[in-house]
Amino acid sequence: MSKSLALSALPLFPLGTVLFPDGLLPLRIFEVRYLDMVKQCFKSGTPFGVVALTRGMETRQAGAGPETFHPVGTLARITHVETPQPGLLVIQCTGTERFQLRSSHQLGHGLWVGDAELIDADLPVTVPEDLQHAASALTRLMDTLREQDAAPDGLPIQEPYRLDDAGWLANRWCELLPLPVAMKQRLMTLDNPLVRLELIGDLLAQHHIAN
Repeated sequence: MSKSLALSALPLFPLGTVLFPDGLLPLRIFEVRYLDMVKQCFKSGTPFGVVALTRGMETRQAGAGPETFHPVGTLARITHVETPQPGLLVIQCTGTERFQLRSSHQLGHGLWVGDAELIDADLPVTVPEDLQHAASALTRLMDTLREQDAAPDGLPIQEPYRLDDAGWLANRWCELLPLPVAMKQRLMTLDNPLVRLELIGDLLAQHHIAN
C-alpha cells in the first residue's frame, strides 16, 4: 500500500454487493445524497468508493441505525449517465483500484465520506496450466451469452478480455458465481491473485462448472 496514494474525503456508496477491479456496476440512483454525489463525480471525472455493507440497507429507512461497512472497497469510475425522469439517474460504472479506509464519517444529509489509501493493484500473474479450465469455462459462458443474442453492452463482462491474467480471471468469476457477499469480500481483499484463482477453481468444481 502506497502512502503517497491517498484519497481525502472520498465519497462512499455502501452497497449489498462487492465491486471488483475492472468489474461493471450498473446503478439506479434516486436518493438525494447520491444524486448530488454522482453529478459532482461525473462532472469532475473523479471516482467514488464502493464498500460492502455489513449492517443496514442500501436505501435509508426511517428509524434505522447508520450503515456499517467493510473498510476495504473499490473505486468506481462513472462511464455513462442517463436521466430517464426527474430525480432518477441510471449510471454505469467500472471498478478501478482497491482502497483501505483509514477513517469515515457521515455528513448531515447522509452521505458517507472517508479518508483512504489505495491498495497496490494485483501483480500480473499468468494463469497456470492446472487452472486453465477456469479460462476455458469463462470463454464458453461468454460464447453462450453471445449466441443468445445478448446485446454486447449488456454482457456481464466487457472486452478487452484478459483470460491469461490470474487476477482478472479470478475477479470475473467472483462476480459471476452466486457467492455470499462476505465470501466475495474476502476474495477481493486477497493480496495474491493466484491464491484467489485457486480458490475460484475449487468453487467452480463444487458448482460443476469446470472440469
